[in-house]
Amino acid sequence: MVQKTQLEIMMHANTKLVELYFNIGNVLSTNFIWGNKFVETLAIELKLSFPNIKGFSVRNLNYMKAFYEEYKEDAEILQLVAKLSWKNNLTLMQKVKDKNIRIWYVKKNLQEGWSNSTLNYQINTNLYTRQIKNKKHNNFKFTMKENSDLASTMMKDPYVFDLMELTENYKEKELENKMLKKLKNILLELGSGFSFVGNQYKVVVDNHDFYIDLLFYHIHLKCYIAIELKVGEFKVEYAGKMLFYLTALDNEVKGVSDHPSIGIILCQNKNNRVVDYTLKYINKPVGISEYRIFNKKQIEMLQNLTMESDK
Repeated sequence: MVQKTQLEIMMHANTKLVELYFNIGNVLSTNFIWGNKFVETLAIELKLSFPNIKGFSVRNLNYMKAFYEEYKEDAEILQLVAKLSWKNNLTLMQKVKDKNIRIWYVKKNLQEGWSNSTLNYQINTNLYTRQIKNKKHNNFKFTMKENSDLASTMMKDPYVFDLMELTENYKEKELENKMLKKLKNILLELGSGFSFVGNQYKVVVDNHDFYIDLLFYHIHLKCYIAIELKVGEFKVEYAGKMLFYLTALDNEVKGVSDHPSIGIILCQNKNNRVVDYTLKYINKPVGISEYRIFNKKQIEMLQNLTMESDK
């Protein structure tokens, strides 16, 4: 209740501030003539009138003008973006030019409660393309009685992990260990709702021990999610191993109120036809995706290249 109220107060304050900036932008746009120094003069007057309030620099006033001109003819979008922080609005305006894609990020931002650094990360790693445009290889629609759409939207292809410490020819165990050291980043990439249960999670079947690479519990889907990490290309036999893990989880671990467990196989690369053929005859929910290893510097370089190609 406290967290919800804090969030509502913060969002209300954001809305009022963004509305103020929109109205100032209107004044600037209406009175601006190239060379008349109106923006510079207003910046000085505002600073003198409100010395304890930040945000009235020439640069920010120009952003307000651009913000007004961007949304002045679309009240519906304005109502939506007004719920975001001013910083996040500037990031979206500068980095996401397509209005439809921008709206998707706005809604996702409101749903997930992203900070500005998180929003930048999601844009830089092309979350929209990885989660919406790219085909998801899973069988959730045919194997889940409910929440199949939610489970499908959870998937990404590829997943992008910031693990710059990995050696060049890393093994699966090293990949797992590095992911555990950066668990916060991994949870961010997996998405909201994931709660970490354990790594090399032991499941006992008739006195035989079996170990799942990474086990999570999904709060919204109300089920366990087993993740297997594979270095190299996807192989058909990986699916059989995952089926065994899901069966064991459902029989030995899952609670009465939990939904059937879901499996995700992450590999460096895959043949999509082989994956689709494999998933077609699996009777438990399994998704198969590729992953990429980048560090923040490489992600920024990729974003810069994308922006240059857009120009």
